[in-house]
Amino acid sequence: MAKSKGPVVTKLTEEEITSLTNLQSDYNTVISGIGGVQSQIWALESRKEGLKQSLVQLQEQEVKLGKVLEEKYGAGTISLEKGEISVAE
Repeated sequence: MAKSKGPVVTKLTEEEITSLTNLQSDYNTVISGIGGVQSQIWALESRKEGLKQSLVQLQEQEVKLGKVLEEKYGAGTISLEKGEISVAE
């Protein structure tokens, strides 16, 4: 049986080592940047959900106030600039 030889080991040049190290560093920078962006996306999605809940609450308040004003004055059109409500007779 023939004796198997181990792998041939060759020393890399300093330029090759520097190029590979720079490439690895660039990969790490990009991956870290992607993680940062994803974290911001999650934070924005969370904020968006909170704002959507606030919007629903405001819409509910608007409906309630509209019912109160309609019961008091009747169905009509409100002018905030004049502070008046016009009710059709």
